[in-house]
Amino acid sequence: MANVVLEFRASAGDSEPQNRPVLLVGKLGSLQQLNWSQVKGKLQPVVSKEVWQSALGTLNPNPTDNCPLYLNHATVAALPSRVSRHNSPSSAHFLTRLVRTCLPGGSNRCIVVVCERSDVFASACAIARAFPLFSRRSASSRRTEKKHVTVEFVTIGQDNGPLEISTLECLTNAADGVRLAARIVDTPCSEMNTDHFLEEINAVGNELGITPTIIRGEELKQKGFGGIYGVGKAAEHPPALAVLSHTPSGATQTIAWVGKGIVYDTGGLSIKGKTTMPGMKRDCGGAAAVLGAFKATVKQGFKDNLHAVFCLAENAVGPTATRPDDIHTLYSGKTVEINNTDAEGRLVLSDGVVYASKDLSADIILDMATLTGAQGISTGKYHAAVMTNSEQWEVACLRAGRSSGDLAHPLVYCPELHFSEFTSAVADMKNSVADRENAQSSCAGLFIGSHLGFDWPGVWVHVDIASPVHAGERATGFGVALLMALFGQASDDPMLNMVSPLGPVSDSSSGDQRERDCKRRKLV
Repeated sequence: MANVVLEFRASAGDSEPQNRPVLLVGKLGSLQQLNWSQVKGKLQPVVSKEVWQSALGTLNPNPTDNCPLYLNHATVAALPSRVSRHNSPSSAHFLTRLVRTCLPGGSNRCIVVVCERSDVFASACAIARAFPLFSRRSASSRRTEKKHVTVEFVTIGQDNGPLEISTLECLTNAADGVRLAARIVDTPCSEMNTDHFLEEINAVGNELGITPTIIRGEELKQKGFGGIYGVGKAAEHPPALAVLSHTPSGATQTIAWVGKGIVYDTGGLSIKGKTTMPGMKRDCGGAAAVLGAFKATVKQGFKDNLHAVFCLAENAVGPTATRPDDIHTLYSGKTVEINNTDAEGRLVLSDGVVYASKDLSADIILDMATLTGAQGISTGKYHAAVMTNSEQWEVACLRAGRSSGDLAHPLVYCPELHFSEFTSAVADMKNSVADRENAQSSCAGLFIGSHLGFDWPGVWVHVDIASPVHAGERATGFGVALLMALFGQASDDPMLNMVSPLGPVSDSSSGDQRERDCKRRKLV
C-alpha cells in the first residue's frame, strides 16, 4: 500500500472491470437506490443489469457482506444497514475493513462509495486508513511504479448532486493528513526520532509558509520546561517543544492543539517488560495527528488563530535518566515528585498546555495523546476517551466523532474526587496515582488540567487515543478527522462546516462582549 496514490474525483469515468477493477460499496438500501445507468459504465460488458440486481438480492449484511460480480475484477459490498448511537452513521470502521479485504488487485483501481452527503467526509478518511504509506519490506522498496486508486462518491438523499471541486480538495487534504499521521506513527524510532519528527514539522511548515518555533535541549531546562526536559534528557536525540502558528488577519479567538510526541517509550527507569514495550513507537500518535490535522485544516482555510504545539521526547534509559523520587519543576511552576517514570506523557503535555495558555494566550486548548493503557479498558479500541471542563464541548466531541468516523466517548471529569490520587508529602503532586483502580484515564487527564488550573476560564479538552491510534500492527491516523470536524465551523470549507457539531457564529455580539471568556465560546 505504500506506493498507492489515492485520488478523489467527482466522476471516475467509465472503464471495463478487466482494465480497471472496481469495488462498489454502501449500505444495502443506498445501493438499491442506484439506477443501473449510474454504474453500468464501470461494469459492462462483463456485468449485466440482471447480474447486478441479482447480486444486490444476495447481500445480507450482518454487519457486512460482499458479492463478486465478475471474477476478481468487480465486487459489490454492503455496509451495516443500521448502527448504534455510539457509532458513526458512515460505518467508517467497516468501510475501512471492506476496502482492505474486498478491493480487487491491480495497478489502476476504482472505489465507488454510495452514501449520503453527510457521510462523505468520514468515508473518505476511512478509505485513507486502508492505504498506509510506511513500509520497509524489501519487495516494496524494489517497486518504483505507483498504483492508483480513484474514489468516486455517488450521493443519495436530498443533496445528491456531484461533489464540488472544493469538496474534493477537502477530502484530498484530509486523506493526506490521515496518511501522514499514520506514516509517522508506523515509523520506528530508529528513523522517527525527535530530530526526524522536527524535520516532518519543518516540511509541513515550509509547505504552508510557516516557520516553526523550536525550543530544544538545554534551552528547555533554562526556560523552565521541566516536564519535557526531564522525560527526554537521557536520550541521544534531545527533547524539544515545537510550535506551528497560523495567525490570519481578522481572527477573534486563539485555539491551540497540543500533541504528545513521545517517539519511543521504554518506560524510563520504571522500564516496561518485553511484551509491553513493543509497539511503543506509537506513543507519538497525538503529535502525529495534530500535525496531519494542522496541515489539512490550514490548507482548507482556517479563520482563527491556530497553534499546533508538539511536545517531543524519547523516554529512554541512561545515566542521566529521571529517577523515581526525583522532583521536577514544570512550566506551570508546580513541583512534581516522580513516582513512575512510565507516566511521562502527562509531564510533557502539562508543559505544552501551559505554554499554550501563557505564551500563546489560547482561549481553547485541546491536548491529544496516547496517554494511558487504561483508555482501552475505559472506552475500548474504537472510541477515544474525552475529558473536558466544558459540558458543551464534551457533547461536541461525541458528535464530531460520529460525523468524522474518529469515535469518542466521555470520561468522568471530577477533580474534587480524583485529584487527591496525586498527593505528595514533599512536592505539589506526584505524577502517578496512588490507586490504579480509581479511574486511571480520568486521573491522568486531570494531572494535565491541574497545571492549567481547574479554575482556568478557557475551554480545555483532553483526548486520549491510546487504543484507536492503531488497529493491529498498523497505525490508523486517528485524530486527524476528529480535529478537522470538531473545529470545522472555524473553517472556510463548506464540507467541514457541514460535519462540525458546533453552531454557526452569531454576528450580534457587541464589542463589549469580546472579552476572553466570551470569545472562547464563539464556536459553540
